[in-house]
Amino acid sequence: MTTAGTTPGSRTRLPRSASPGGQLWPAFGSALVAGLLAVALAASTSGSPAALGAAVGAGMVIVFFGTGAVVVNVVASVSPAASLLVALLTYVLEVVLVGLVFVGLRRSGALETAVDGTWVGGVVIATTLVWLVAQIVSAVRSRQPIYDEEPSAR
Repeated sequence: MTTAGTTPGSRTRLPRSASPGGQLWPAFGSALVAGLLAVALAASTSGSPAALGAAVGAGMVIVFFGTGAVVVNVVASVSPAASLLVALLTYVLEVVLVGLVFVGLRRSGALETAVDGTWVGGVVIATTLVWLVAQIVSAVRSRQPIYDEEPSAR
């Protein structure tokens, strides 16, 4: 289906065109807002260790997923065929890094004193879901050609 052939003067809203990193900014902004809301909720309901835990959880998601999205966008602009492999590898690396942060927090003793581990885990899950939904919505709304139209021989 193409958008050609609309009548003059008609006001149809076309999806925005795809750009490198086009799904990054909406996902980043949504995750940042969700993280700030989680920090405020944690601070008001459970105190400063919970707020610090929420900030750590949101920061992990924003930094790890943001870096992974930038890497995938760079690879996709250079070699689109390799982008799926790089996306899978960066996702595995993100999961491993989140696990390493949890191990580091536990070994340092911060989870027992300064950081509420429940808030870290809950905010990591919630912010990840917000990031993914924002990225999916942005991708669905973007205008990305999936094939090249062949000129008709008529």
